Amino acid sequence: MGMRNVLPYYLGYLTPLSVVVGYALGGAWTFQTLFWVYAIIPVIDVLVGRERRSRPEHEALARSRALAYRWPLWLYAPLQGGLLVWALWTVANRPLSALELTGLTISLGVANGAIGITVAHELMHRRGAFERVLAEALMTSVSYTHFIIEHVHGHHRSVAIPGDPATARLGEGFYAFLPRCVAGSLASAWRLERSRLARRGQPCASPRNRMLRYAAIQAVLYSVVALAFGAIGVAVFLTQAAVAAILLEVTNYIEHYGLERRALGDGRFEPVSARHSWDSNQRITNWFLFELARHADHHLNPGRRYPALRSNAESPKLPAGYAATFMLALVPPLWRRVMDPRVAAWRATP
Repeated sequence: MGMRNVLPYYLGYLTPLSVVVGYALGGAWTFQTLFWVYAIIPVIDVLVGRERRSRPEHEALARSRALAYRWPLWLYAPLQGGLLVWALWTVANRPLSALELTGLTISLGVANGAIGITVAHELMHRRGAFERVLAEALMTSVSYTHFIIEHVHGHHRSVAIPGDPATARLGEGFYAFLPRCVAGSLASAWRLERSRLARRGQPCASPRNRMLRYAAIQAVLYSVVALAFGAIGVAVFLTQAAVAAILLEVTNYIEHYGLERRALGDGRFEPVSARHSWDSNQRITNWFLFELARHADHHLNPGRRYPALRSNAESPKLPAGYAATFMLALVPPLWRRVMDPRVAAWRATP
């Protein structure tokens, strides 16, 4: 595969760069990452338009096997770690106004949530230990490691059924969805880990319990941040993690809103199909987010690497790319006005 096809996937690197540039410019410019992701990118999305054709299967699989497509993911983890350390050192050692401190912290959270968690999502589906460790490192940097367990082993099995905390219900606004999803995902991750250990005949209170291991690593990390960067470092670390987690849950909210699998009786549901995920074919968004918006194919083929994901004609389509749809989700009345008729049309289609 030529580098020309791989280079667009490095566009996401502009997002952490915007954090550093915003700090260098100072003042209100420290908020520029927020503006870049949720104002500029949606405009570029519209100008560039959608990808009209789905790449052939042989081309998709060839891209999936090419090592060149893995480097954008592998390099991002150390980049995010460096960005985080730089930001914490900066807030602990440089004079910043309240405006600049707020802008830098929010921009850091946006970069780590929009790009970092997306990279982690791709890597956590891989079987190799190296890529799984990178995913864990990225999710640890935003204090959301339970997502690895719940997403891979919970959400992918229970998507679009009532018991799935990450599937937004028709009429459920984002601000009602957020606490339900966070609490439900944590509880689900604990249940999944207890069940996994029980099947292996191991106690829940064991070093093999990933939830306990993740919590211990997180505690050590916060202690290191406190020692190295003080209370301000801890506050910034915690706030950027909260911003990143909210971005993740907005993404969860828009990916399956109102979509349901038919109940077959006896607690069973129809198999997952392309109809149970909202897709978007906006070219720029998919480059920035490593084809995350081809979400239906991801649920049909969770082990398929991002360059092999394809659009599915059967999947319902979002009205815009993820960045613009994200902003729409933050205004529940407007969201329902746009999305509820689409859900109604989807339900009317057999």
